[in-house]
Amino acid sequence: MRKIAIIGAGSIVFCKTLMLDIMATPSLEDTQFVLMAPSTTRTSQVERFARRVIEANRLRSEVSITTDRREALRDADYVITTFQVGGVSAFQMDYEIPLKYGVDQCIGDTLGPGGVFRALRSIPVILEVAREMEELCPRAVLLNYVNPMAMVCWALGETRVQFVGLCHGVQTTLDLISGYVGVPKEEIDYICAGINHMAWFIKLEHRGKDLYPILRERFEKPEYYVNEKVRGEVFRHFGYFMTESTGHLSEYVPWFRKNKKALELYCDEPSFGGESGAYYKWSQYVADKYKDKDVLSDEPVTLPPRSVEYCSYIIEALETGKVFKFNGNVRNDGMITNLPPDCCAEGPMYADRSGLHRTIVGDLPPQCAALNLTNINVQRLAVLAAKSGDPEYVVQACALDPLTGAVLTLKEVRDMVREMLEKEKQWLPQFEGKTLKPTPTIVIPKDVQRAKVPIDPALAIFARFGELAK
Repeated sequence: MRKIAIIGAGSIVFCKTLMLDIMATPSLEDTQFVLMAPSTTRTSQVERFARRVIEANRLRSEVSITTDRREALRDADYVITTFQVGGVSAFQMDYEIPLKYGVDQCIGDTLGPGGVFRALRSIPVILEVAREMEELCPRAVLLNYVNPMAMVCWALGETRVQFVGLCHGVQTTLDLISGYVGVPKEEIDYICAGINHMAWFIKLEHRGKDLYPILRERFEKPEYYVNEKVRGEVFRHFGYFMTESTGHLSEYVPWFRKNKKALELYCDEPSFGGESGAYYKWSQYVADKYKDKDVLSDEPVTLPPRSVEYCSYIIEALETGKVFKFNGNVRNDGMITNLPPDCCAEGPMYADRSGLHRTIVGDLPPQCAALNLTNINVQRLAVLAAKSGDPEYVVQACALDPLTGAVLTLKEVRDMVREMLEKEKQWLPQFEGKTLKPTPTIVIPKDVQRAKVPIDPALAIFARFGELAK
């Protein structure tokens, strides 16, 4: 019986989905699930539900809960990570503090101040999991769902653990493309590659015919464009369609959330289409609604069809040899040749009995790689900050964030980071005892005389022109 440890199993609905997917797979129905979270408040709900499913469907699976991560990991064959350090309380600060300074985030879990601080909280924990896996289950495969995916997997790429980061952005975007071009998604041949939440469909074909002309034509029709304004604009100007929604993408670039005019023009869709703090507000609503309730008490116990999540299909492939193709997040190492080798790249992979295998994509179109690099720069510094505990890297990561840089001065970035570090310090032990360098405010009197210093020759020429003009 294979053992699957789910670390962060208090994520009730998502944990339930993954477990049902695995139990609905005939070759995986004899699985031992060990659910781990810091408390049993929520995992006990998942355990009770899972036992009802196992009994109703006469499965050979087993389920148990623990608050001891080492116990969960010991001799595991697979480890699934789904935790969120700090929960909704930390998420609230990720959203509200930047907003006070003028950085308006919609999702806040991938880039921007919210993504950076989620990485600062998550990376030390995922590295602890990796070290314990190296000791307690060195042959296990880690399937990571913790965000920010690219930053977390960048850190994992520096360990000896066999891992892959999983997201459903490619599947859901393919659903949208299928609807736009009128071709069943099962019949679309595609290559999608880049970074998590910003991967590009560099090939879209149906029976050898390029689908991009149809997609471009449809996006010029108001009834199609209105569904995805931000992705539509980036598609228009960069030539390729990418994963993730308008709400997500609007945070990763400098053009759509930097002022009221841009927000009203491009981010006026309801919910996750662009609303300020949409994901935080939804998370808070769910937390409040089900605070004292057993969320799964009335859930049906009949096994549903498997979801679009890759997890069960990958485990099935590794166990049975049934080849499964998917998009995964791994250390780049040449998969995408015009992105840094040490970054986390998302691209086409496959799994079989011998393991996880990346494929070589080659170069992305240069404009696509360039836009990815604006995010990779932030990711690199955030990973350094999370591992070193150096607060200066946090300031530099946020300063290079495209949206933050479009809105704030460097001093404002530093002030914002200082406040976030202070308010979130309970989840950031690596920064204890470390402080940001002060930024003195220089007041320039009206009658101040310029210092006698060498002048840039170019400036001297302009100054001479000014004198002549008089």
